[in-house]
Amino acid sequence: MKNFHVTGNCVPKENYMVDTSDKINKILEMIRKGSYFTINRPRQYGKTTTLDLLNKALLRTDEYLPVMLSFEGVGTTLFSSHEDFSKTILRFIAREYNIKNSGLSELFVSKIDEVNNFNDLSDAITEILEQIPKKIVLLIDEVDRASSYDIFLNFLGLLRNKYLAARAERDTTFHSVVLVGVHDIKTLKQKIRPEEESQYNSPWNIAADFVVDMSFSVVEISTMLSDYVAETGNEIDVNTISERLHFWSNGYPFLVSRLCKIIDEYIIPNRKNKGWSVADVDEAVRQLLPESNALFDTMAKNLESNKEIFGFIESVILGLSEYAFELSNPVVNISHMHGFIIKKNGGGIKIHNRIFEDKLMSYFISKSKTTNNPTITHSSNFLYVKPDGRLDFDLVMSKFQQAVKENYVKRQFDKYLEIDLRLMFMMFLKPIINGFGFCFKEAQIGEEKRLDVVVVFKDEKFVVELKMWYNEQYHEQGKGQLKKYMELENINKGYMLIFCKDRDRAYNSCDEDGIMMYFV
Repeated sequence: MKNFHVTGNCVPKENYMVDTSDKINKILEMIRKGSYFTINRPRQYGKTTTLDLLNKALLRTDEYLPVMLSFEGVGTTLFSSHEDFSKTILRFIAREYNIKNSGLSELFVSKIDEVNNFNDLSDAITEILEQIPKKIVLLIDEVDRASSYDIFLNFLGLLRNKYLAARAERDTTFHSVVLVGVHDIKTLKQKIRPEEESQYNSPWNIAADFVVDMSFSVVEISTMLSDYVAETGNEIDVNTISERLHFWSNGYPFLVSRLCKIIDEYIIPNRKNKGWSVADVDEAVRQLLPESNALFDTMAKNLESNKEIFGFIESVILGLSEYAFELSNPVVNISHMHGFIIKKNGGGIKIHNRIFEDKLMSYFISKSKTTNNPTITHSSNFLYVKPDGRLDFDLVMSKFQQAVKENYVKRQFDKYLEIDLRLMFMMFLKPIINGFGFCFKEAQIGEEKRLDVVVVFKDEKFVVELKMWYNEQYHEQGKGQLKKYMELENINKGYMLIFCKDRDRAYNSCDEDGIMMYFV
């Protein structure tokens, strides 16, 4: 029996897998053209599985022979000198499975003692490849492990020079080279020598742009679920469940597989009906969010280790500023590289998916609680849940308004930044919906209009626009944006939380055309 797999590479005969043949074919076309390129995507994005599928696809041809290497666990000796690197690389290739299986190991072993520097290595590569009738494709996984070493960049420079010379018919080299990791080569070089003015000059400037979308589409997710249905016989509305999985994950490969694994192994085993429902997907999200897993741990580590990314993502999460998706901005670039953000329609930025929205919001709330920022919190949601189990959101809003008034009425409003009030609202809201719902900032509303907070509690959705009060015209614009979203989502009632310096307006509430206004 197959299972949903979330650690390491997936194997078709053992694991339920998305059909990524369209992506593989696009990458194979780049290889056929002789392109050198980098597949750089965030952690847990299916890169190693993709590399395995590429390897198998190339082996099915008579024209290509793939050579798969990895810098995982190679240690520091490899990078101690040019001589050690040159000899070890030849040794690695000689031991590689496809090379051994093709009876070619001795070709590489015979050159090891002759190689003392990169010039010797270049000559050895030429002499060896001239004796092999197939086109050799070099696939290198985990290139980030080499990110602290100049020698690796020197090796890329060697490959670049041979590539250019081969195109001029003055050398023989690898037909294609594919590097796989989180970083692209530009950011690798920045990491090694951040102080240099020439940090953007890459030894990999020959690389073709890699534009293949590695996230899973709804159609691709449905191929995995169809395989599951065929093997288990469990009844699933494949299209509906695929859409719901995509709604939460935006196709992030780890999240899709993890949600499916939770449903299959933890939700449905305890009941007679083994079919999947939309409610099961939502329940899987609830179980996933508190987890400590490799992906969430990496996200936290990246935020903790870079103050600029921390401030930038906090601003995006809280909706404090609008940013252009401009990858020449180093903070935008590295935030995108680590999977925090993606480009939204119109060129702006949004958090990659709704699961990240909720997880990151919880992270920033937790961080704020460990500082001296003002907080308004409570420990129970019983007060806000009606007898029928539904959330009394009007009470939530009025109680928050009351709490702000009681805690801050004697203070000067100007002392509190908008970020503090937004955080306070989320701190107040989170314990109420915890275990029963989610909250995230909706990034797209109609014609790219922004909405700040969407709350999902069981099967209900509430929308809250958080605004600073500027003037009546700005207020009417905000109402218009919210009304459009309410119509789009078939919601009869909306909410606006307005931070207002006007003492006459502060702490009032009113209903304006189906939108409840709460001033603080």
